[in-house]
Amino acid sequence: MPKEKAPNLSSEIIEDLSIDCIVFGFQKSELKVLLVKHGGGIIKDRWALPGGFVTYNENIDASAYRLLNDLTGVKELYLEQLQAFGEVDRYPTKRVITIAYYALARPDNYELTPGFTASDAKWFTITEISNLPYDHDEILKFAWNRLKRKVKYEPIGFNLLPEKFTLLQLQDLYEAILETKLDKPNFRRKIMKMNLLISCNEKQVGVSHRAANLYRFDKQVYDRLKDEGFIFEF
Repeated sequence: MPKEKAPNLSSEIIEDLSIDCIVFGFQKSELKVLLVKHGGGIIKDRWALPGGFVTYNENIDASAYRLLNDLTGVKELYLEQLQAFGEVDRYPTKRVITIAYYALARPDNYELTPGFTASDAKWFTITEISNLPYDHDEILKFAWNRLKRKVKYEPIGFNLLPEKFTLLQLQDLYEAILETKLDKPNFRRKIMKMNLLISCNEKQVGVSHRAANLYRFDKQVYDRLKDEGFIFEF
């Protein structure tokens, strides 16, 4: 009796395992999040976190990168696994467990090109986002809280700020993440004490106010502090 051919699962999806991506950006002193508008399905025309189902022939990391690229055109950024979310009723028609990934990106570095199941892709100010489908509000809140904790023991900004930035821009970033106003002299004193910044010996150009000094991150110090950690009390 001839052997049955094994099914070709290369493009088959695993319908009870999905990926969701939270991509944070920083633009015009505001913390942003990348969302996609669904072009069909049960949440047609609604904005949501970029995501979709895993296929049988790929590991979950590869699936996260594929889905983000297919839906938004964004690629070549580092995605970090966040957590699995598996509430029984998180998906309306069946049991689906999702694995969330998050990343930090500079919005100006990416040209968004929606595709696959997305009809549009756009950066939204995080404080304006609400009523996302499924449990995406909960996932986004969890990721944001992780970022808030992270700034207290890891340097933040290398993937969010332009290569050259002012101390005010750096403080604006921390304030946007933490949702709080920081004391300027105290913040600057602590940042400079870390020896994390290198002066570019340049000032802003084309600004209507007094031009501020420009800085860049010392990559070696940045990476060392990221590996070793520190405690940053605000």
